[in-house]
Amino acid sequence: MKSTIKPKVLVVGGGPGGYVAAIRAGQLGMDTVLVEQGRLGGTCLIRGCIPSKAFIHVADSFAEMNSSTEQGWRGISIPGKPKVNIKDTVLWKNGIVDKLSTGVASLLSRANVRTVMGNAFFTDAKTCSVETAEGKVLIRADHVILATGSEPVALPNLPFGDSIISSTEALSLDELPKKLAVVGAGYIGLELGTAYRKLGVDVTVVEAQDRILPLYDEEVSKQVLRNLKRMGVNLHLKSKARKYKAGRLDIEDIDGKSLKIETDKVLVTVGRSPRTKGWGLDFMGIDMAGPFVKVDNQCRTSMHNVWAIGDLVGEPMLAHKASAQGELVAEIIGGSQRSFNPMVIPAVCFTDPEIVSVGVSPSNSNKSETLTAKFPLSANGRALTMGHGDTGGFVRIVARKSDHKILGVQAVGAHISELSGEFATAIEMGASLEDVAGIIHAHPTLSEAFLEASLYGLGNAIHI
Repeated sequence: MKSTIKPKVLVVGGGPGGYVAAIRAGQLGMDTVLVEQGRLGGTCLIRGCIPSKAFIHVADSFAEMNSSTEQGWRGISIPGKPKVNIKDTVLWKNGIVDKLSTGVASLLSRANVRTVMGNAFFTDAKTCSVETAEGKVLIRADHVILATGSEPVALPNLPFGDSIISSTEALSLDELPKKLAVVGAGYIGLELGTAYRKLGVDVTVVEAQDRILPLYDEEVSKQVLRNLKRMGVNLHLKSKARKYKAGRLDIEDIDGKSLKIETDKVLVTVGRSPRTKGWGLDFMGIDMAGPFVKVDNQCRTSMHNVWAIGDLVGEPMLAHKASAQGELVAEIIGGSQRSFNPMVIPAVCFTDPEIVSVGVSPSNSNKSETLTAKFPLSANGRALTMGHGDTGGFVRIVARKSDHKILGVQAVGAHISELSGEFATAIEMGASLEDVAGIIHAHPTLSEAFLEASLYGLGNAIHI
């Protein structure tokens, strides 16, 4: 039996952009409905950010245990080799996902958001039908927030299926492959490739460009490259994957030289594309900007009272950007005067070592107008106590020469992702080198490296 719902706000997509938008709209007292065809939490929570970090943590722990065998490691020795049961790892990872997804449902309920589970299909800009387990539901809303997210990009010559997998399948394998080929040396490929290598898998990475992590600063990415080589990851740069058949991946380098790589699985991580198919976008009359939905600085589309957020509207495709836009749109609908104009959006790569990049880097700044100050983690007490002082890690600041205003921060090192908030806050609040240098940072912590880099930029370095 068909039922009709007429809310003030309809949110399509229950990921980090959509569920935040729905919760905030509900908190503001607006009648809100959220439609989600899968599980609440979206790609980030269910099959991306959260499960991959859980998987990486297990791999790191396993690698440390392996280092404790035979001669021992930092005074710890383990008789015999540790073993990993990937099925149990996946179960543990799934438990975290289940807990967080259930938490999202609870938060939506607390905000009085009605959740409709099923695939929304629009027949016009404000009307969609949803096929649910209980029957078809028709929804007509005053405002529509599109938060459909993105999906992995497949290569025409390497379509997903069987042994050719995306990051989604890579996080839910029943058994560890003996050999894994990773196509694409961006952050997703290297995060998962590194984790599998630490679990004992023979990993080969194939990248079309001349270096890994091509979207990150080269000085930063070199530290990751060093560790990949140390771990025994096979790298084929300036090479393209051509085809996979019978356990062999054919690749070809820039000079036309061919090579066959034996592998059990091929993990394709060449990017993500906005999810624009399958929910009636063509019937909504919305302008596009290439593959993305076109929006202004308030996330408004070309159709009145239709909004779009997150991966659907373009780079950077990051969960925290989607969440910020979701909250913003809900508040604008509620009557606030806001616009989406952040100074910076931090990017984090959970490789070994981790990378943080916020704002401008030396390579994309005007060198005549900026100064660069770097502090090595080899001189940081906390990094040394964790055994990570020799990884080549550092915190680097780019500041304006005229007034010492901080324009960008790049950092590489173990657990350095936890400083991304401090870096972004400093830039967003318009902090100068003097401001950071004047803040007392707790000792011993990694955050002292930010303080020391600021002091170095002022010519007052203490510990180097």
